[in-house]
Amino acid sequence: MSVIIILLGASLLVAIFFLAAFIWSVRNGQFEDDFSPAHRILFEIKPTETGCKSGNACSNTNCKSRICNQH
Repeated sequence: MSVIIILLGASLLVAIFFLAAFIWSVRNGQFEDDFSPAHRILFEIKPTETGCKSGNACSNTNCKSRICNQH
């Protein structure tokens, strides 16, 4: 029976800790911008493919592939 009381106390301490962390994050503005993060992935600029295909040597000076730089 005493184990249940210890577990209840521990769970209440954990719950109070998470409640305090949540209140702290709300007060520090962590949840202010709730619109743009959901739409950011839709408008992200994707990098162009400048890499080389496997096994082919390339003349691209910007290529960072190990295969391409082993001329």
